Amino acid sequence: MARRQWSIAAQLFALQAVVVTLLVLAGAAGAVWLARSDSRQAAQEEVLAVAQTVAGSPDVRAALTTADPARVLQPYAESTREATGTDFVVVMAPDRTRFSHPTRERIGEPFVGDIGPALAGHAFTTTNVGTLGESVRAVVPVYDEQRRIVGLVSVGITTRAINRKLLGQLPVLFGVAAPALTLAATGSWLLSRRLRRQTHGLGPAQMTRMYEYYDAVLHSVREGLVVLTTDRRVALVNDEGRRLLGLDADAPVIDQPVAGIDLPPAAAELLGSGRDARDEPIVAGDRVLVANQRTTRFEGAVLGTVLTLRDQTELRTLASELDSVRALTEALQAQTHESANRLHTVLTLVELGRADEAVRLGTRDLALAQQLTDRVVGAVTEPALAALLLGKSAQAGERGVDLIIEPDCRLDDSPLPTGDLLTVVGNLVDNALEAVAGTPAPRRVRVFVGAVDDELVIRVADSGPGLAPDRVADAFRRGWSTKSTGRGLGLALVGQVVRRHGGSAEVTRSDDGGSMFTVRLPGGGERS
Repeated sequence: MARRQWSIAAQLFALQAVVVTLLVLAGAAGAVWLARSDSRQAAQEEVLAVAQTVAGSPDVRAALTTADPARVLQPYAESTREATGTDFVVVMAPDRTRFSHPTRERIGEPFVGDIGPALAGHAFTTTNVGTLGESVRAVVPVYDEQRRIVGLVSVGITTRAINRKLLGQLPVLFGVAAPALTLAATGSWLLSRRLRRQTHGLGPAQMTRMYEYYDAVLHSVREGLVVLTTDRRVALVNDEGRRLLGLDADAPVIDQPVAGIDLPPAAAELLGSGRDARDEPIVAGDRVLVANQRTTRFEGAVLGTVLTLRDQTELRTLASELDSVRALTEALQAQTHESANRLHTVLTLVELGRADEAVRLGTRDLALAQQLTDRVVGAVTEPALAALLLGKSAQAGERGVDLIIEPDCRLDDSPLPTGDLLTVVGNLVDNALEAVAGTPAPRRVRVFVGAVDDELVIRVADSGPGLAPDRVADAFRRGWSTKSTGRGLGLALVGQVVRRHGGSAEVTRSDDGGSMFTVRLPGGGERS
């Protein structure tokens, strides 16, 4: 059976309880020691005052000169002892012979203890063991009229009496220590409860394991993770999150406000807003990211927000190329279907003996298709681009859109890789076809691809409603598109290609009233 581990809160409470108890006990012991010291000091002062008073009494001086000093001094000493609360008042001759003592039988016996300083004329206090036990005593000389020492007075209080007084003070001391101990223990208990709530009752080993797992997961997941507090400060960002957002590995971002961090605009807007987002595409430099952001809560309290990021750049690029291929395939299928219908019509006319009409029908559509093919192939030597434009022409025809290849369109040698070229042209044309969908006839899309002043220029204009002025700046940066939700990354991919090759892109008003997207890329060569 596994041994139950104490939580951090329980360990801290136990440690605090022990420390507080030791401190209170040490304080109480110190207070007792101080009280004992004060009691001894007070006893020394008291016995010295009483001894000086007795030594200065004329009756004492007179009695010391009589033949039987004890007869007068014993009653006087006892009355003084009882009045002052001391334990003994002893009057003696300079040779130590007692003239008074609480025990009458001790009168006439020598005094036990040090009297040297008093014989030298100095009053002093000391602690000695005498016939009554250990005592604090004072010894004072008695002078006659000629300032000769004619006797000594010793007044004392036994240590037992001092301790009895001290014991009377102990209830007061412990009466102060007990509430202090109770108050400290209560504070420690409240603190341990708060700590237990904050640590969820976990022990040190459990918290260490949790941190190790947490750190391992954060550094191993392939998704970027950013955690923000309620005041929009970064609480955590993992390695992948730094990479996807273009942050340096050692950049100080923890506990920094989002507004003060150099983030891609779309990511900064999403993080700063704190709104929930589900599979929202954002562009970060050359990357297309899919972001999910949720508000985090614990026991009903809002802790902040968590943003997860997935890099879908390659997937989106392939999806765009696949869309172009699919569109081309659909266009070819449509042409095949239309050609089959024409062929059946021609065959039927021949069977009906109307050969002239059959010839005119077949040659007319064939001539139109051949003219478009000849013009595109003659202007564009890149086979893939020529096929793309032919496919888009057929696709536009099915939608009732006139796709016009500009007469001066010509591209002999593209500086772009074929994939990038198809991405730019295909997405711009698709965007234009979407823009004119549902608009009144005539619906037109104009395409120009060619070299102008050592630049490759790709220009696509449409007759659609045009791009709103407040959305022009975001068109390429945030992947704006006329397409439905979840498909608006075409222009973002175009923007990626433009940035990767050091080109430029702009949106203006076309002659047909819609939008005109112009992409300029360096290295176009001389225009033919």
